[in-house]
Amino acid sequence: MFSPPEAEQSSKLTAENKIAPAGIAQMTNAAAPSKSLAMSATLSPFMATSTVALGGALGAACRYQLGRGFAHFAGAPGAFPWATLTANVLGSLAMGVLFGWLAARGGASEGTRLLLGVGLLGGFTTFSAFSLEMLQMIERGQAGLAIGYALISVLAGVAALYAGLIIMRGAA
Repeated sequence: MFSPPEAEQSSKLTAENKIAPAGIAQMTNAAAPSKSLAMSATLSPFMATSTVALGGALGAACRYQLGRGFAHFAGAPGAFPWATLTANVLGSLAMGVLFGWLAARGGASEGTRLLLGVGLLGGFTTFSAFSLEMLQMIERGQAGLAIGYALISVLAGVAALYAGLIIMRGAA
């Protein structure tokens, strides 16, 4: 999700093309592009990995409980994966809020970014499940439903991330 080459490329796109929302370049340490975003001088590789693992465990547990909640209230799973769609949209909203918060603060500790952005939200969002469910719909002959699911997931996710950034910009 936040691998160093992608993050560095994101910073370059922000600075060169001005396509990313204001504040993202500061959050991704654009002032120090040579420093790896994956590990901080203050966190050992073991501590950074442990921080991501803790966040990932919490995110995965939240995702599991979301799925259980949908199953409890909706009954047997239907043809449309509502829990996965909800996790992806909520995760995108939370990522927007997190990025907005970090940008408003001029960044945060590496531990905070690893715990929340890489770990918690990485464990909560479910694009691997999204891909599997799309393939299953296609194999069941529901290609139209799969295309609709993909479009809704991506468009709603991007819109929710943008909404999170707007929320945090208004709070700043």
